[in-house]
Amino acid sequence: MGRVTTRRPVVRIRDGMVTRRPDTMTVEEPMELRVDGRALTVTMRTPGHDFDLAAGFLVGEGVVWSADQVRAVRYCAGATADGGNTYNVVDVSLAPGVVLPELTLERNFYTTSSCGLCGKASLEAVETSARWSVADDPLVVSPELLTSLPDRLRAAQRVFDVTGGLHAAGLFSAEGELLTLREDVGRHNAVDKVVGDALQSGLLPLRSTVLMVSGRASFELVQKAVMAGIPMLAAVSAPSSLAVDLAAERGMTLVGFLRGSSLNIYTAPERIGMMDP
Repeated sequence: MGRVTTRRPVVRIRDGMVTRRPDTMTVEEPMELRVDGRALTVTMRTPGHDFDLAAGFLVGEGVVWSADQVRAVRYCAGATADGGNTYNVVDVSLAPGVVLPELTLERNFYTTSSCGLCGKASLEAVETSARWSVADDPLVVSPELLTSLPDRLRAAQRVFDVTGGLHAAGLFSAEGELLTLREDVGRHNAVDKVVGDALQSGLLPLRSTVLMVSGRASFELVQKAVMAGIPMLAAVSAPSSLAVDLAAERGMTLVGFLRGSSLNIYTAPERIGMMDP
């Protein structure tokens, strides 16, 4: 699995027995994102699918929304003193006419945080205008299909199997087919990787799809889903109040506590087929 995992010594105590052995864990490293050679952000991430991460981040920020707006994505050589490549600096070249994002202290401070939204000075700074509306998306799924998604997501998490330390985001079709799965130490990074893959494949907006995440549903994850045109976000844990508010405002269906045969529907319940919505 390359740089996605690493081995470190650990002392284990089991039933009073002490052993020393190497343990496999998830790699976490900083990735600097540059746009046309200018530093935009630093995020802590699990290496792998870095180009997806870069592209998806720019979708979430409203910079790009179509594959033809990205001319090239590449790793930057010369990132070390000897001119080598750490593979921790990614540069996105935008197509002519694409407006560069503002490079402000507020933006850079927010994006250096591994939790994504932390550090934003105000909610107004993250309420990016979405290019597509999800309010009129015709997606309808059954409760039974939804409750099957956590197990399908978990079954596809190959790196989690050996580390136990990764979040996952999976994009599902209306029929429950897993279209894309990405893992990362950060929930927001996993979602960016899913969205970035879709952007580079020319699939945005992601109409009639369900985004399933392994943790909680934050304001930022709702925003990223809306920016990609995803009409439904489902999480195994709780949403925040701001996540619910934003989902309601944008007409997105937000599902939380998706565990076993149970789920909570916080917004737009009409997309989930049942007797009494």
